[in-house]
Amino acid sequence: MTSEDDPEAYIEAFERHAILTGLDKSFWAGQLGALVVGKAQAAYRAMLRDEARDYDAVKTVMLYRLEINPEHYRHKFRAKKGAEERRPRLLLQLLRDLFGKWINLAMCNREDMVDQIILEQFLDDLEGRTQQWVRQHSSSS
Repeated sequence: MTSEDDPEAYIEAFERHAILTGLDKSFWAGQLGALVVGKAQAAYRAMLRDEARDYDAVKTVMLYRLEINPEHYRHKFRAKKGAEERRPRLLLQLLRDLFGKWINLAMCNREDMVDQIILEQFLDDLEGRTQQWVRQHSSSS
């Protein structure tokens, strides 16, 4: 991994490679920890040794440190897209991918999804100082 790599794409490529090569999952955490750089590497190094053996925990800690979370995907979903991304088929796929990462459809029902979208719009429509206060004191942001 280099500082120019997309960390999420790098981790996904790592997982695919590990599966295709038959690498036992008990080795994934150590292998990934040796390959990452920057904030991801710092997150891995800060973990306790026992924790650093659990691949899912390592991945979670790295993504948290890199601020790759549902809020990150919400911002990307709502952000203005570049010219290349606005090609219809590419745009539709991009929006589906980002939406799926923003709102975990497997973990919520229709009502939960509607509530989440309404809450987001509610927060966006609040007056500036009130919005800032709510976001600072919200456990989900």
